[in-house]
Amino acid sequence: MAESDASRPAKRQPKKVLLRLDPDVHAAIAKWAADDLRSINGQLEYALRMALKQVGRLPD
Repeated sequence: MAESDASRPAKRQPKKVLLRLDPDVHAAIAKWAADDLRSINGQLEYALRMALKQVGRLPD
């Protein structure tokens, strides 16, 4: 029997954030992202998660 949509957990929608960056910082992140085969957005989320983990604030 198929599970109904009402019984499935809601998909978490990502938050959108406008971010201003120094052009040199943006260029460095873009290069880092390309080296790691990620998008700039993915690289920023990766870096933020690393920083949160380092200070013990990474959410479950």
